[in-house]
Amino acid sequence: MATGRTHRPATRSRGIPEATVARLPLYLRALTALSERSVPTVSSEELAAAAGVNSAKLRKDFSYLGSYGTRGVGYDVEYLVYQISRELGLTQDWPVAIVGIGNLGAALANYGGFASRGFRVAALIDADPAMAGTPVAGIAVQHTDDLDRIISDNGVSIGVITTPPGAAQQVCDRLVAAGVTSILNFAPTVLSVPDGVDVRKVDLSIELQILAFHEQRKAGEEAAADGRAVVDTDDEEEAPPMRATPAGRKGPDGDMPAVMPA
Repeated sequence: MATGRTHRPATRSRGIPEATVARLPLYLRALTALSERSVPTVSSEELAAAAGVNSAKLRKDFSYLGSYGTRGVGYDVEYLVYQISRELGLTQDWPVAIVGIGNLGAALANYGGFASRGFRVAALIDADPAMAGTPVAGIAVQHTDDLDRIISDNGVSIGVITTPPGAAQQVCDRLVAAGVTSILNFAPTVLSVPDGVDVRKVDLSIELQILAFHEQRKAGEEAAADGRAVVDTDDEEEAPPMRATPAGRKGPDGDMPAVMPA
């Protein structure tokens, strides 16, 4: 049982912009990969390329952390891993409750990357009475009737919603009432929450639709390129250039066309 609720990281009170906060996990992922390869230092250009941002933006982001690197040497990888992890609140244990143990909820429960990043799946909750007591990823599923007690007993401040869309708002309301202040929403619906509660939405269908847009655009560009290639390599005799004729000029069969072969 948790002895008390942990404190949330004070990024906002330190004046770090939300856009910078959103990029910190990208830097941390790139730095963790470097650390695993025992790379001691990295330049801003190399790290920016690995994280998918430009180096000027990276240096500006790191200035909010008070980290400026060393000229000619770069940034200390291990120190940056620690610094960003601390800023994101990952140096402490964050118990997480997942509500809705269908295919997606079970997959998240089995995901091994949470523990290494400071998150611990403390509870699995589902509305199906038949699921109660069923072990998933070594954790017994509990019924939503006991949600308030489960949240309190485990000191949960982060809830993950993987329910059908029709149940998501009700689950969200119950999580907030039980003391949850951060929610990761996988349900394809927009949640309404009071001030002081943060919601991050993960909509897989929207992401796939965006990818479909880019695929369609790439296919169109390729088709256009193929069309240009056909025109460029056409060996047929060129059509004669066209020249304009004066308006109102008459021919034996009536009005002349506006343009005619030169």
